[in-house]
Amino acid sequence: MQFLHTMVRVSNLEASLDFYCGGLGLAEISRVDNEKGRFTLVFLAAKDDAANAKSTQAPLIELTWNWDAEEYVGGRNFGHLAFRVADIYQTCQTLADRGVVINRPPRDGHMAFVRSPDNISIELLQAGSQLASKEPWASMGNLGEW
Repeated sequence: MQFLHTMVRVSNLEASLDFYCGGLGLAEISRVDNEKGRFTLVFLAAKDDAANAKSTQAPLIELTWNWDAEEYVGGRNFGHLAFRVADIYQTCQTLADRGVVINRPPRDGHMAFVRSPDNISIELLQAGSQLASKEPWASMGNLGEW
C-alpha cells in the first residue's frame, strides 16, 4: 500500500495557495480544472518532497476548490486520505470481512471508499490499470456518505 494524499476542500483557492505555498512553503505539483464538474484540484508537496512528488512517491495535499459557493459543516472541508493498493478487490474484501462498510464499492475495478472507526473517509485506488469488473462488487450500490 502507498499513501497518496490528503484532500482538503477550500473556499478561496488564492487565499489557500497563499497560506500553503506562500506561508508554509509548499510547492504546487499539479493542477486540474474540471469545467464539467465545476471544480479545481491543486496538488501540493513539501519542497523537500517536491522532486519525488512528480513521480507520485511523496505524500501530497490535494486542495479541492468547488467553483459554486458551499458552506462546509461537520468536517466536510476535510475530504479523505488516499491509498494506492495492489488489489482493490482483495483490500475491500479484507476490510468487509472485518466488518467495515464499503461505502463506495470498487465497481469499476479502480476506486473505492470506506470510513475509519472515527468516520474519516478513506479512498482506495487500484495500482496500475483498473481491474476487470468483478462480482459482487460490480452490482453493489453506494452505502451512506463517502
